[in-house]
Amino acid sequence: MALPFDLRVLHVFITVAERAGFSRAARELHVAQSAVSQTIANLERQLGLILFHRHGRRITLTPEGKVLYTHAQDLLERATTVHLAMQELHGLVKGEVRIGIPSMLGSYYFPPLLMGFKTQYPGIRLTVVEAGARRLQRMISDGELDLGVVIDDEQSHHMERRHLLREEMVVCVPRAHPFAQRHSVTAKELFQEPLVLFQDGYFHREFVDALSRQTGLAANVAFQSNLIPLTKAIVRQGFGITTFLRRVVDEPGLAAVPFEKPEWLHLSLAWARDAYLSRAESVFVEYVIANREGL
Repeated sequence: MALPFDLRVLHVFITVAERAGFSRAARELHVAQSAVSQTIANLERQLGLILFHRHGRRITLTPEGKVLYTHAQDLLERATTVHLAMQELHGLVKGEVRIGIPSMLGSYYFPPLLMGFKTQYPGIRLTVVEAGARRLQRMISDGELDLGVVIDDEQSHHMERRHLLREEMVVCVPRAHPFAQRHSVTAKELFQEPLVLFQDGYFHREFVDALSRQTGLAANVAFQSNLIPLTKAIVRQGFGITTFLRRVVDEPGLAAVPFEKPEWLHLSLAWARDAYLSRAESVFVEYVIANREGL
């Protein structure tokens, strides 16, 4: 049975749709604009459908075009997966691993693992994306990321997971703060202080929000920042206190104080259930799990 069109035509169609123009698509594809226009015209004639509304130089997808766009994306993703799988049969020489890591883990826990993996597999390209754990979870579900570090809880149980880390969350205060001399701090005492917190979507903020719900106390948010060095500087200067994973509190001017009831965070390496993991990704997962004791 003859196929209605090939993948190259679909690639041109998707590029035109995403760039909303024939000339922009042509520049990206490194071909003449006339070639792009002719390809789309042939595709519309072959299907007997109008795929684009033309508004001068600006174009938009018709309802029929939107349907084709969805299916074309799926076909090209599947074709890419098949091509990668066939390439890898020749041996693990090349490949790419896209991994999402929350900033605290990326800065303080993962560098030795990533460098160790790169030393063992120099031909594999590592692409690291920094975002909040919940955002990473959504990116994996949407196919934007292959692997990511997520909070191991009910919201991530629909994913494939391998446990990575159990780490204590502590209160971070300047050395001159009264809490610095304490053996522990209660959640109630935490909420009586001005707080420097990450924005929504980060496990740091989710942890504090969960404490707030448990105690019925509202957080006094003095600053919001996803930048660890900035957060530390604000705390060090006495403008607020925060919570961190214990290892992050690594400066002489800061003190890590446990909660009265120790608080632990469980994090896992995760990917979409039933998703195809390339050989490079599978080897990365195996390497991380085998070396997670070093985290």
